[in-house]
Amino acid sequence: MTFPATASTDHELGLGAIRRARELTEPALRDIVDRLGPSLGGVGRYHFGWWSRSSGASGKAIRPTLAVLAAEAVGAEASDAVPAAAAAELVHNFSLIHDDIIDNDELRRGQPAVWKEFGVPAAILIGDALHSEAFGALLNSGRPGAAAAAMRLSTAMREVVVGQVEDIRFTERPWTGEQAVRIAEYQSMAEAKTGALLAFSASAGALLGGADTAVADCFDRLGRHLGLAFQCTDDVLGIWGDPAKTGKPVFGDLREGKRTLPIIAALTAGGSASERLGVLVERGVRTDFELRLAAELVEEAGGREFAEREAARHLAGVDDCLASLAMPAETRACFEDLAQSLIGRSR
Repeated sequence: MTFPATASTDHELGLGAIRRARELTEPALRDIVDRLGPSLGGVGRYHFGWWSRSSGASGKAIRPTLAVLAAEAVGAEASDAVPAAAAAELVHNFSLIHDDIIDNDELRRGQPAVWKEFGVPAAILIGDALHSEAFGALLNSGRPGAAAAAMRLSTAMREVVVGQVEDIRFTERPWTGEQAVRIAEYQSMAEAKTGALLAFSASAGALLGGADTAVADCFDRLGRHLGLAFQCTDDVLGIWGDPAKTGKPVFGDLREGKRTLPIIAALTAGGSASERLGVLVERGVRTDFELRLAAELVEEAGGREFAEREAARHLAGVDDCLASLAMPAETRACFEDLAQSLIGRSR
């Protein structure tokens, strides 16, 4: 899951934490990619947008930010979290490169995707290299807790891959009936595909900062709640978001036939709007009129309200995790501001 650049500019604490994490992490990422050699490293530099040594990397750096804040929360220096932050970014970008191949997406961050520019074999290989280097970044760091963090990364990547497989399979299932995707199934997939890597980022940052397993587990839960809250919000934006802010067409998820939370909730709600929506999506939503009608029916059946309520519930879960952890007030405020900047975007 890529976090779009839609966070409010009012959230200065969160944005400041993001800038700081990016500044700490990018040099380590550049060194890792450079070690891949001129050919494969060149593909990596292209993907990250490093056209020169002075140009900045693309992306929101949410995962490195969670790692850095978690380390600071347990009393460590921000620099102690850099191996975890770099590992999170490496595996995230590995997944993006391979996802573009799977989805046949030709663009990534406004430029041709790696597979489109260099071919599928090169894209597969740079993705594999980034995945491998992520474990090296942890295990070669010499930090206490590095081995435990690497085990968590292995678990997170298994979840991400399984979640991706389930997401693909959802598109092969009917919209309605006994074989339709259920809310619990979708939420399990979203936690794996989106929440697992955020959970790794926060828990690994804490571990490299010297935290024990119980504290790391709490940061793991925080990351999962944040991932699910984000996914619920993203699903709302995928139908009703402003294209100027999201970079996606209005009604985009309906247009693409994606099984997302508002649609699934609306289809399982019962009632006239739910039934009419089921007939419409089974037939196929194609014209602009049908797209508008489908969006109206999803909202009328309560799908939007359900997704927004779930986002709020998981955001409350983030707050509960923060309340259970001792940390400096400024760090807590950064966590809270970061979460609000990512989630408070659905209206």
